[in-house]
Amino acid sequence: MKKFLLPVLLLGAIFNAQAQDAVGYQTPPKAMADLLLAKPTPSVSVDSKAEWMLLSARNAYPSVAELAAPEVRIAGLRIDPLNYSLSRQIFVNNFTLKNIKTGKVFPILGLPSPLFANSMSISWSPDEHKIAFTQVNQKTVDLYVINVLTQKAMKVNKTPLNTVLGNGILWADNSTLFYRVASKPVSMVPQKPLTPKGPTVQQNLGKAAPSATFEDLIKTPYDEQLFEFFGTSQLVQNKNGIETPIGKPAIYNSTILSPDKKYMMVRKVKKPFSYLVTDRGFPSEVSITDLSGKTIKILAELPSTEGTPSGNDNTQDVSRDFGWRDDEAATITWAHPLDSGLIKKKVDFHDAVYSLSAPFTGEAKELFKTQYRYRNVTWGNSTFAMVSEGMRSKQLNRVERFDPSTGKLEVLYDRSQTDSYNNPGIPVRERNKYGRDVIITIDNGTKLLMNNITGASAKGDMPFLAKFDLATKKNEIIWRCKEGEYESISDVIDADKLIVLTRRETQTDVPNYYIRNITANTTKAITAFTNPYPQLVGVSKEKIHYKRADGVDLTGDLYLPKGYDKAKDGPLPVLIWAYPREYDNAADAAQTRGSQYRFTLIGGGSPVFFVTQGYAVLDNAEMPIVAKEGQKPNDSFVEQLQLNAEAAINKLSDMGVGDRNRIAVGGHSYGAFMTVNLLAHTTLFKAGLAESGAYNRTLTPFGFQNEDRTYWQNPKLYYDMSPFSFADKIKTPLLMTHGEMDDNSGTFPINSERLFAAIKGLGGTVRFVYLPFEAHGYRGRENLLHKLWEQYTWMEKYVKNADPVKSANVVK
Repeated sequence: MKKFLLPVLLLGAIFNAQAQDAVGYQTPPKAMADLLLAKPTPSVSVDSKAEWMLLSARNAYPSVAELAAPEVRIAGLRIDPLNYSLSRQIFVNNFTLKNIKTGKVFPILGLPSPLFANSMSISWSPDEHKIAFTQVNQKTVDLYVINVLTQKAMKVNKTPLNTVLGNGILWADNSTLFYRVASKPVSMVPQKPLTPKGPTVQQNLGKAAPSATFEDLIKTPYDEQLFEFFGTSQLVQNKNGIETPIGKPAIYNSTILSPDKKYMMVRKVKKPFSYLVTDRGFPSEVSITDLSGKTIKILAELPSTEGTPSGNDNTQDVSRDFGWRDDEAATITWAHPLDSGLIKKKVDFHDAVYSLSAPFTGEAKELFKTQYRYRNVTWGNSTFAMVSEGMRSKQLNRVERFDPSTGKLEVLYDRSQTDSYNNPGIPVRERNKYGRDVIITIDNGTKLLMNNITGASAKGDMPFLAKFDLATKKNEIIWRCKEGEYESISDVIDADKLIVLTRRETQTDVPNYYIRNITANTTKAITAFTNPYPQLVGVSKEKIHYKRADGVDLTGDLYLPKGYDKAKDGPLPVLIWAYPREYDNAADAAQTRGSQYRFTLIGGGSPVFFVTQGYAVLDNAEMPIVAKEGQKPNDSFVEQLQLNAEAAINKLSDMGVGDRNRIAVGGHSYGAFMTVNLLAHTTLFKAGLAESGAYNRTLTPFGFQNEDRTYWQNPKLYYDMSPFSFADKIKTPLLMTHGEMDDNSGTFPINSERLFAAIKGLGGTVRFVYLPFEAHGYRGRENLLHKLWEQYTWMEKYVKNADPVKSANVVK
């Protein structure tokens, strides 16, 4: 694709607050640029027998020219209007196969060129001898199948696919696929009228209908036409290359085969389309059909989610969470609230879960009731399943043993969602006779095999494999990652022989995959990826521990430049990068998170780039916001931000590695919100870097992050937590960046626009960089390089080479 440079508007010049600084794209120092543009390590997918491995390679970042391609933004979607697909995808640009036993790597013949395979569409056939994926061309989406044994790929569809509402690729058997195709050519897209037929009108007739703050919503009747056009698809069956239509064209939200492959659960979007929620919240019909598309039973007619009560654990008073029971041939399950959807209603049980089996003509059977809000069930067999329920508002999680044969529900454990140390892990599953993943039991059905891929501990993350005794409800760890490295179990290949696939890394060793026999204590490397970041060789990384003034323990990942000697070089300028999180208790907030022994992988949003330029970087600096004395966490948000920041600064200063007079703070999204609050309420920092934040909480009046109180319930909270309210206090130099097409709920670009205007109007030092075509996470190659240049330039002027001043660790 031909490259071209797009002008970028950079509002608020460094030297003249009234001027605009229209510049072309710039690049940061070479070491930073090389880190950003390093070729990513391929992704790995291994079959269940550990015989074959698919390696998926991709480019680092698309160009801005690619991001600038036409797109239609409606119903919370971003659609490529030329090919019935989403416009912003992550593509694989090369596949290779490796035989794990022989170590031989095979190129795959017949792949399209150039390859633009959707990374989320890769799907193994039931016998794992084939792999399906979607190829996104300029004007069509095609379905390809790789034959693993012959290492050849072949296009199998006759009609272009429609993947706007999901790939929807289902393997029925080793030669049969179900997928959705376009029902009309894109040339038939409705044309926008030169003049509308009338105004756009919305109304509400006295019924409460709170909604979150979504982007890219339907706004006009013409948008409705576009959504219906692009969302409508035809479900087809492809058996040995022959396509057969299933039912009639519809707006399919989801299509899921029953375990016995005789039925399909179908969810279709219905009118009227909402102007307040995304397509996932539109009215819909949930039904069961046969494989010809004939409706067997309509399970539910679901209304728009506009009427969902605000509050973290509230839900609509309708059935939800429809799914197939994995251990039976054709049994559908769903949940229904017993509290009218209002969690504060005093009832013994808040949800009930029901089931209905083929031929779906009888009455639904109640399986169990939950005391908290039902979340999900993981099936095992006719006498065992695991049920998860909880309360987000109280950060509670409960896991229970369910016996489908008796209906008995028994609590296995309760824990705080934020208590990482006491997380027992996730039960290991294996494929049953239906090809569905179900929980396995070991030791004559008395225990579960639990895989904890994090393994949080006071020493840092140390993943483990354990046996969970169903009688004593205790975990016995049978294998754990060694200290000084980080190794997690990606898959259990043989539960009886304890043969597993692991991913192992250290600070200096790039992540690679191994076959580990835990019983025999042997390992075999199956990949040999090399370090893509020679610029970071010699950089030190340490997990530092410190306390804030009220006694809460904190941690952070400290990076120091290659060759740094604090005795000789003295304290360094510092960048602290963080993201606040809420906790109901100080004990959970104080837990150690992450591991200092992980290999540092660099993404476009990483602050570690700055360690190559002579800065100390404190990444993942813990910024807990803890509930105090019966209050909610956010009741003392600003106060606790200051405590966290002061503790980090004091620790770095006491270590002799950080110059407390040359420290910047930064973050992305809620981290940007944190950054600007710190600049508004303290003089702890020399500069701030804020990326795509929300700075005026009245723009999210029905709640934000984990705050579920509305603006009208607590207007003072919304005012006090909004740094926009204190723009007159922001005198520390602030660099803001924002994607002009931010798609995240709540972080509307107007946040940065209005905050910039306020700080500028009040005489502060501020620069605002609007990144063309970027969403909430930045992806464009030129944009990312330019963002690093902006941040580097800002840090050099206002932090590293700042005029010496007295330290001022005070609250404004």
